[in-house]
Amino acid sequence: MTKRSSRQKWQRPGVVFQPEVHLKMLEGIDQIVGAVRPTLGPFPRVVLYDRTMGDAGRVPEFLDDGGTIARRVIQIRGRDADVGAMLARNLLWSVREEVGDGTATAAVLFRSVYAEGLRYLTAGGNAMRLRHYLELGMREILTELDGMAGKVAGERQLRALATALSNHAELGRLLGEVFDVIGEYGRLEIRKGRTRAYEREYVEGMYWRGGLVSRIFITDIERQRAELQNAAILMTDLDIEDPRDLVPALSACVQAGLENVAVIARKISDAVIGMLMLNREKGKVKLNVVAMKTPGNTSTDQRAALTDMAVLVGGRALLRDAGDRLRDVRATDLGRARRVWADTLNMGIVAGQGDPRQLRQHIARLRHAYGTVTDKGDRAQLQERIGKLMGGSATLYVGGITETELDYAKEQTQRVADAMRGAMREGVLPGGGAALLACRPKLARRMAEAEEPEERAACRILMGALEAPVRALLENAGYEPGEALSEVEAAGPGYGFDVVRGEITEMASAGLQDVTTVVKTAVRHAIGGAAMALTTDVIIHRASPPDAVTT
Repeated sequence: MTKRSSRQKWQRPGVVFQPEVHLKMLEGIDQIVGAVRPTLGPFPRVVLYDRTMGDAGRVPEFLDDGGTIARRVIQIRGRDADVGAMLARNLLWSVREEVGDGTATAAVLFRSVYAEGLRYLTAGGNAMRLRHYLELGMREILTELDGMAGKVAGERQLRALATALSNHAELGRLLGEVFDVIGEYGRLEIRKGRTRAYEREYVEGMYWRGGLVSRIFITDIERQRAELQNAAILMTDLDIEDPRDLVPALSACVQAGLENVAVIARKISDAVIGMLMLNREKGKVKLNVVAMKTPGNTSTDQRAALTDMAVLVGGRALLRDAGDRLRDVRATDLGRARRVWADTLNMGIVAGQGDPRQLRQHIARLRHAYGTVTDKGDRAQLQERIGKLMGGSATLYVGGITETELDYAKEQTQRVADAMRGAMREGVLPGGGAALLACRPKLARRMAEAEEPEERAACRILMGALEAPVRALLENAGYEPGEALSEVEAAGPGYGFDVVRGEITEMASAGLQDVTTVVKTAVRHAIGGAAMALTTDVIIHRASPPDAVTT
């Protein structure tokens, strides 16, 4: 039974002004960043998420991913502080969704810029002018990072990067090998394994979700699949209901001397399936036909899959929206492949016989589209399409004993894989915060030349913020930040403190690198978000009912 507590009152709508707005927002930001900060570096401390109260029977979670930690915080005490907490939470999750890593770096950068900016505003600074120069400084930092970025290639470099990102030698070894094989756009499916070991397997050619329309087409009982060698391929998103609709296509195959045909359609009726099997067993002209489902759950997905497939194997996809009809099919409309296979869930094509020039042009168009879209779902779809066409596919099985351990391993592997793709596209930077420290001299020169107080303040704030990730990393590893930072600055650009070995080293040559995309995304979100938050003067609360109390 539930009832409202008589001691609780309705939270009325309210308007909050300065200076309470900034102070309360900082209070909420401190709580989120304080929970995420310990996870930065190769020696992260974990955060315990107690879910037993709201999720009876489940054990608490041990978390060391900043994005997930922030995501678990739904609300904090105090409506004004909660505004700051939710702002930080959304910022960190955006970084996590965009690049899969960098949330702890973004957290400490964000908090440092906001806190120091607030101190300047309290002393009488202009918020809008400060925001302008903070954003200008952010763009200069991003430019500096682009200039430092170096390429990563080859299994050895990829293995070292994956190991540094995951802090897991075996996972790093396998991911380095996998990405060396499949490339930056290759398809990588991450699944839970059945043992504690990490395992991988490679899939020859390309494959899609969309298997056999019926188990009756299975020819390999042991592997539960059907295979066609030197196959012709009919590709369509039409429904094939009447056996007579398929006769022109099959006749074209016979006249062209083809023996094995894969029919890929959105829907195939039982009558058509019966006709195909009867022809296989008793037909005068034995034509081996296997029927498969058109890949994709929506019409848009199906058109995209058929378009890619047609470029890969040649021929032409028959599309409903284009007004195509099965009765008009000719032999030139059929694609060709050395081998086609399908099981109950997937279908694959090995060595498609399409025009290589058209394939390269199609991949180039998809890669251009990938570089321009911002929606994560659209980018993921384009990446998968490019990976299929480039022929790289692998499955990685993560190891663990308990379901919780497997879930964590799968999530960690996906984060590292996303970061690896970013590194192969945009390169890597000196790790351990060394790249951020190397941006400080440019800001120092700008500060020395600045005439406006807000510009000098923005440079000073950003220079301090660029130290924050290194300080957090050193503190988490048990070192004194001040002493180590002075040694790093004396060593010069590109040098940092290796907390594993406890010494100053040239980070790139030691294999300690950060992904350019991750660092830039953290900088962009952290500084841009803090600059915007500093211009917030008023909080308006909506009315909300009191919490229900169970008795």
